[in-house]
Amino acid sequence: MGFTAAGALSAPESEKLFGRAQESLVGGVDSPVRSFRSVGGTPRFVVRGNGATLWDADGRRYLDFCMSWGALVLGHANPSVVRAVRSAAGRGMSLGAATESEVRLAEEVKRRFPSIDLLRFVNSGTEATMSAVRVARGFTGRDKIVMFEGAYHGHADALLVKAGSGLAAATLPGSAGVPDNAVRDTLLAQYNDLASVEGLFRTYGDQIAAVLVEPIAGNMGVVPPGPDFLEGLRRMTREFGSLLVFDEVITGFRVAPGGAQEKYGVAADVTCLGKILGHGMPLGAYGGRRDILGMVAPLGPVYQAGTLAGNPMAMAAGQATMSQLRPSLYASLEKRSAQLETGLRDAADDADMEVQVPRVGSMMGIFFGPEPVRNFRDAQAMNKTTYGRFFWALLKGGVYFPPAPFESFFLSSSHRGPEVERTIEAAAAALREVRNS
Repeated sequence: MGFTAAGALSAPESEKLFGRAQESLVGGVDSPVRSFRSVGGTPRFVVRGNGATLWDADGRRYLDFCMSWGALVLGHANPSVVRAVRSAAGRGMSLGAATESEVRLAEEVKRRFPSIDLLRFVNSGTEATMSAVRVARGFTGRDKIVMFEGAYHGHADALLVKAGSGLAAATLPGSAGVPDNAVRDTLLAQYNDLASVEGLFRTYGDQIAAVLVEPIAGNMGVVPPGPDFLEGLRRMTREFGSLLVFDEVITGFRVAPGGAQEKYGVAADVTCLGKILGHGMPLGAYGGRRDILGMVAPLGPVYQAGTLAGNPMAMAAGQATMSQLRPSLYASLEKRSAQLETGLRDAADDADMEVQVPRVGSMMGIFFGPEPVRNFRDAQAMNKTTYGRFFWALLKGGVYFPPAPFESFFLSSSHRGPEVERTIEAAAAALREVRNS
């Protein structure tokens, strides 16, 4: 991609490591978005993180707003989380048996999500959404699910249809290796468009097991729900005897202690969690009403299992994280996030550039275009090449944003006022450079 020629920084150690990586790892990475394919140039190999800061293999430091794709609400290497994980590791890294730590963390999750009566811990957000869909089908006796263009619910076969996140950045409409019959029962609607959902229910109402939705879209950039959108989904699913499944892998514990359900006052039948729940450890969960989750083995006929589920180190990380998610933390996150949003908007105005900066709490996005984004089609119309130039100009200024145009960026409790001001200054310089390029 030619736009990186002026903006890309020399990074001999990262370049050397990337060359080695491509000999052993697929594409040199373990997750496609890390390859920098959608922004061009060489991916940065990171050697450590602390607080709001990352250091790469070439000794450069960056203010990090990727935050492990939203997982690190307390910042890198949070001392309490690190102590808890070390302590748990010393007692056994994997026990393969029931532990009290699973019970304690489950109780903490339930306190924050009143819609959850029972839950099951898994190892990733993908496992959580995949399992939630299976439970919904088992509970309702129906096969079809409704999801939304541009959403990303992990890489399970049935959910890889016109997905957002890295799939969209790679301009792929779906994935090879997914047979037609795997997505035959996946119905697509437009986010923030209740009419598109109503049309599907009118046609397939008695066949739809669930509506699966990110209550705040976070994998096509940040797209907040419009007025009455979530309430409309809640009404329709109840009317047709379907389940409402919220994918709160990103929003859970991020936009409020009880996620988007607390913020918008709409309760899901089944909730999927991840990211912040493990604060960097492989951990997810799905949970919901007792009658629904009672379908899962060993209580019921829906089978799901995991040798490493309930890993003691992940449980310890989760408990140490939950203990710090107090009202004062969210108040501070809101203050700093609003400061960054205002600064980015002002910088765009000063640079005479049309930029959208959607935000919900400490979850933010940036689109280069003249109109607010309401759905995936709007997001696709934004200028992705300009985002690539902006990314490299920011990186040159010591700020690390996600290396893809359809991803969200995040603040943590480690981002203080001075760090936010530095970021605004770097963004202003980056926008001027992009305008003049």
